Amino acid sequence: MRFTPSFLDEIKARLPVSEVVRRRVKLTKAGREFKGLSPFTSEKSPSFFVNDQKMAWFDFSSGRNGNVFDFVMETEGLTFPEAVERLAAEAGLSLPTETPETRAREQRRAGLTEVLELAADFFEAELQGRAGARARGYLADRGLGAATQKQFRIGYSPNEKYALRDHLAGKGASLETMIEAGLLVHGEEIAVPYDRFRDRVMFPICDRSGHVIAFGGRALDKEVSAKYLNSPETPLFHKGAVLYNHHNARKAAHDRGTVIAVEGYVDVISMSVAGFPNVVAPLGTALTADQCDLLWRMGEEPILCFDGDRAGRKAANRAIDTALPLIGPGKSLRFAFLPEGQDPDDLARSGGQAAIAEVLASARPLVDVLWTREAEAGPLDTPERRAALERRLSDLVKEIKDETLRKYYRDEIMARLDAMQGRQPGGAGGRGRGGGKWTGRPGGQGGGGKFARGGFLQPAAGYLFSPPQISPSLAHSQVFARSGGIPRREAEILVNVLHHPVLLARHVEDLAEIEFASREAERLKAAMTALAAESFADFVELRLAVDACGLQGVREAIEIAAQPYPWSIKPDSSDLDAERVLQQALALHRRARALHRELKSAERALGEEANEQNLARLREIQAELTGIEGREAAVEGFGLSSGRKGQVM
Repeated sequence: MRFTPSFLDEIKARLPVSEVVRRRVKLTKAGREFKGLSPFTSEKSPSFFVNDQKMAWFDFSSGRNGNVFDFVMETEGLTFPEAVERLAAEAGLSLPTETPETRAREQRRAGLTEVLELAADFFEAELQGRAGARARGYLADRGLGAATQKQFRIGYSPNEKYALRDHLAGKGASLETMIEAGLLVHGEEIAVPYDRFRDRVMFPICDRSGHVIAFGGRALDKEVSAKYLNSPETPLFHKGAVLYNHHNARKAAHDRGTVIAVEGYVDVISMSVAGFPNVVAPLGTALTADQCDLLWRMGEEPILCFDGDRAGRKAANRAIDTALPLIGPGKSLRFAFLPEGQDPDDLARSGGQAAIAEVLASARPLVDVLWTREAEAGPLDTPERRAALERRLSDLVKEIKDETLRKYYRDEIMARLDAMQGRQPGGAGGRGRGGGKWTGRPGGQGGGGKFARGGFLQPAAGYLFSPPQISPSLAHSQVFARSGGIPRREAEILVNVLHHPVLLARHVEDLAEIEFASREAERLKAAMTALAAESFADFVELRLAVDACGLQGVREAIEIAAQPYPWSIKPDSSDLDAERVLQQALALHRRARALHRELKSAERALGEEANEQNLARLREIQAELTGIEGREAAVEGFGLSSGRKGQVM
């Protein structure tokens, strides 16, 4: 039986390679890929890799590779038709029956693809001809030169009613095919079908394989009512299931580990030119569930980049509502908001790569944007209004279908509600009580204390705040590694700031911009940076403020991971020494993160081309990374300002 390319593509789109492979191979996550032992050879170290973004698997021990059909054929001894039949059933697709009707339908699709390709060629030629002078001027004003125009196949539709129709007819295209491809306007009251796109800058829209399936046109005449015009729905084009620039962004998104979504064609192109090729855009509609799925196939946490105005906030809110029922472990969103009055194109031209990178680095997780939206929806000055906020958030969290993630969102929202009202989690009633006396240590373990300024707590007389004490060997044992997995350097950076609150205000931007591998470290970092505007007399006040955010358990876990404590954290250490240690620790951390990214790139390069140069590069990075991971932040003459000498961390 002959299977059409569109049918095979649909199977691959519905069945991630990892889902099929893991039935025979035990896979573990390895960055943006999965790895496991080869099913074809006997080996002790994994050399079998699966990449869902590339829809492929690679077995370096046997030299084999392929797609999902190849894997089933290789491991189960099936023929290609048998493998397709098996996987189609798993994907919930009926096998196509080869009839005169299906053959005619495939021929029609092929005809549509051909006529759209001819149309793209026509528009490109028109842009470079005499009629395209005005359009070239518009593109030049937007900073899109000839090389960029060619790369993205930008064109121009002349301001004539039948220019494209007559050109395609001269190439043998039928009127019916042009109409079905969405290139002509027709109807009962239209005697002669005419060109849909006229006097517009044309942006070809491609499927994930790079085939032209539709167009978007930007009007040059300011008086035209529709500034942007897309092709209508056709057998090839379904607007809510396509992302502009998907075919170009796939590999870049895989290489960089994330994908960025913006709002328009020119935004995509400008950001690509500025050094961000991993960028796509929905097609003039609110983000759909199908588009979310496409984004997650390219990265676990796509960044949605919106304008900083009211329209941008509205678009972000619609995206939240669409995504909430769909998110789960490894499937979420981050939100980056541009400065007021600027879109990505403006920012790319005014500030270049650095300005865009700064905006993307400040991207906020979905839970933050959801909280902000609801908390800022109206006044919270009465119990009724605060109760309404809690009810709204509770109802929204219920939309999350993944049970585990729903629990974590519920805990996070409850902790924020408690912190907003100065309630101490773990007190009476399970969530604590605000006001009056506080009758328990953090976590409800006895002691006593009272509320201080800002709703935070001060310890009762004689109550010493100290972290859980364990032996150094236990702190670094596999027991603690399995329970938290908090890297020591990440813990030391946070505990250093925690014990020297003055460093929080001085280095809040440094702290906010770095990435931690540990989820617990990220949570504590976020809470501390949010508290940076406060003034804390000593580390006790800062720790109490952190605990009031519902993070006592996280703080204690990180304090355990930092043991044995470096000298800069001890009571007689100075802020100056601690600051110098912090600066070096941050520098080491940034370099280690960069090396990890370089290591992944080197591993991929070696996998794609096993030569001495790629192997030497891999070993060089591994050696430097080993040195970085084992290196401690050393400050020459450390301790002099505190009356001591030595090196720490």
